[in-house]
Amino acid sequence: MRYILFFVFLLAGNQTLVYSQHTVSGKITNEKKQPLAGSHIHAGTFFANAAADGSFSISGIPNGNLAVTIEYLGYKTLDTVIAVHKDVVLDISLKPEVSQLSEVVLKKTLSEKNASTQEIKANVLENYSSESLGDALKEISGVSSLKTGSTIVKPIINGLHSSRVLIVNNNVRLEDQQWGTEHAPNMDVNTAGKISVIKGASGLQYGGDAIGGTVIIELAHIPVKDTIFGKTIINGASNGRGGSISSSLSKGYENGWNWNLQGTFKYFGDFEAPDYVLSNTGNRERNLSASLGYKGENHGYSFFYSYFNAEIGILRASHISGISDLIRAINSGQPQVIRDFTYDINAPKQELQHHLGKINYYTYFSDASKLSLQYAFQFNNRLEFDLRRGDDRNKASVDLDLMTHSFNADYEANFSDKMKYKAGISGAYQNNAANTGATEVRALIPNYNKFDAGLYAIASYQANEKLVLEIGFRYDFSHIDAKKYYLKSRWTERGYDRDFSDIIIGEEGQQWYTNPVFTYHNFSGSLGAKYEINDKLHWFSNIGVASRNPNPAELFSDGLHHATGQIELGDLRLQREVALKMSTALNYAAEGFAFEINPYFNTVSDFKILVPTTIILSNRGPFPVWEYRQVDARMFGIDLTADYDFAKNLNWHSTAAFVYGEDATNDKPLIDMPPLNLNNTLSFKKENWNHLVLALKNETVFTQQRYPNNDFYVDVTDSGEPVSTLVQISKPPKGYSLLHFSSEMSFDVLKKSKMTLGFNIQNLLNTNYRDYLNRTRFYADDLGRNFRIQLKLNY
Repeated sequence: MRYILFFVFLLAGNQTLVYSQHTVSGKITNEKKQPLAGSHIHAGTFFANAAADGSFSISGIPNGNLAVTIEYLGYKTLDTVIAVHKDVVLDISLKPEVSQLSEVVLKKTLSEKNASTQEIKANVLENYSSESLGDALKEISGVSSLKTGSTIVKPIINGLHSSRVLIVNNNVRLEDQQWGTEHAPNMDVNTAGKISVIKGASGLQYGGDAIGGTVIIELAHIPVKDTIFGKTIINGASNGRGGSISSSLSKGYENGWNWNLQGTFKYFGDFEAPDYVLSNTGNRERNLSASLGYKGENHGYSFFYSYFNAEIGILRASHISGISDLIRAINSGQPQVIRDFTYDINAPKQELQHHLGKINYYTYFSDASKLSLQYAFQFNNRLEFDLRRGDDRNKASVDLDLMTHSFNADYEANFSDKMKYKAGISGAYQNNAANTGATEVRALIPNYNKFDAGLYAIASYQANEKLVLEIGFRYDFSHIDAKKYYLKSRWTERGYDRDFSDIIIGEEGQQWYTNPVFTYHNFSGSLGAKYEINDKLHWFSNIGVASRNPNPAELFSDGLHHATGQIELGDLRLQREVALKMSTALNYAAEGFAFEINPYFNTVSDFKILVPTTIILSNRGPFPVWEYRQVDARMFGIDLTADYDFAKNLNWHSTAAFVYGEDATNDKPLIDMPPLNLNNTLSFKKENWNHLVLALKNETVFTQQRYPNNDFYVDVTDSGEPVSTLVQISKPPKGYSLLHFSSEMSFDVLKKSKMTLGFNIQNLLNTNYRDYLNRTRFYADDLGRNFRIQLKLNY
């Protein structure tokens, strides 16, 4: 390790091209010379907000050309390039022109203003170019991840995940069968220019069921000017012995037109734990996106299309052929299948395709009102392959087609300088088709049609210079009409013969053919406040009510979920969840030091959980059985973030998150609650050494001491006699502490191009560990050491 550090420092110390550091400062006003406090100033990779008098100052700017963007709500965005050879003073007067505002600014004014919102910007997202959205979101305190192996990662916000977390991709609510615990978001993180996370029920514009929170993914901004720019990111990694390449090109025109093309290719073989190969865990991705837009004086429109294609291997050791082998794997912790490294991906595996197309139009009726219309189409195909033999070995065991049409109309206006409001309506039609003819297996999720409609209104009022209040309301209607076969034995076992005999519409051998129909009316609301204690200290507070209907998996699951190797049983009796979340945040930011503390309390009635109950031996092997159940839940926790520049070139960044989950119905801990976790990063930055950055990060996850005891006994044959054996499926693994190293340097390679070289080591000490929130933790250790090289070219 010391040779690696020595090499990086040697590389930095021997650079002959040394840059001077300068300051760009100035004042942002309107045409009447009134200060525009809070204006956003982007200068290259630097960022600042104008103070109360409109002034700003950004230091550490090197020699060369610098792209500067200045934005303020209600005014035309300024995009320019300045030459920096000494300190520069920019006194800018912005012109009122609402027509040039981007969607990012408008959303920020209402749906996010009084919520606890954190962002991940493009330069940080680029570090996760070869990884997933769930991996990138862990940069934010209070966000952890639920994993199935090493590549299926989905976000957990304050202890909640899956259908309780909305993912909005370019203003489109992502519909990709997100109900599954091992269904990662079907989107390419490389398409994002910025990602925002709203914790809690404040994102009413996007849906009333965001009990956990809302993840908003926005495209990179293309200025209204004659410009062309792009970037290419190449990654190579030792663990998985593969890599990725992503490239994008954007073009803007002075007449308002713009376009963007982006593509990503990933190729990895088997990943490895410190002591063995994690057999059959390779993955592939082939992704593409394109956009075309126009921004006029009073109106604009855009077209967007994205295609996501992934093939993901599932750990072979998680699918066992004998009940004694399964119990041995869970109880001993040793994988039952360890093979040599390969790039082959065999069953069990997933094959995924997701298409998203969107048309958006907006128009301004005046400088203070705007109407937006949007239609979006999504098509998701999910194939899951189990270990099958004979003529069926290449057939998928799950084949689901999910088609979604959605429409949104949003109107935003200003009553006055102090009061703004936004209202909208939405509608969606969704069809799920289970292709049982191709699989010759009973459908885990049945055919269904789903109709949704909603309306919302949000109002924001600036009571005085320091206090802003916001109130929001949403109503949602949902109707689901399904057609499903049930085994008669399972139907009776679940007690459906007593409660649902009226939905039987046919009979086929040993199965009932049923028509479950559900209708829901949901109301959600949010009340928030933002108070500026002083220029450095801000207080946010929010209380929200959210309602979530049971999703198709919770209602209808009835069989083997092949991706996880477990039998899942839904329940037609499940009711909607209603959550009440109260949160507050104190934010302090001064030169050299910043922190945010965010405590919250969340109570959820009829909270749905998936718990292990027993093991069933089927004709395809033994599988643990997990059932959906409903309890009243309480969760409270705290998220912390701190930054401290304790020396000229040294920065300490720290995050911490703790959540306490309680099953109030049974007076015991909730299952799958993230344990206490701490992240501390020490960074050294030297701008005049080719923007050298060296960072050492410690990631500490404590042992989860609070968990429900769901262990159970099964009979295992020993010497011809059944022996009752305890299956220890509940106890979380021990906590762990990982060390990560990262470094990068940037070089000017052409007149307007920059090359950045990065070298990272994940799990530097090659620590053996298992994560409580990894579904394959029963069978194998998590990832070992990984060397990664990254080349970024901006042009």
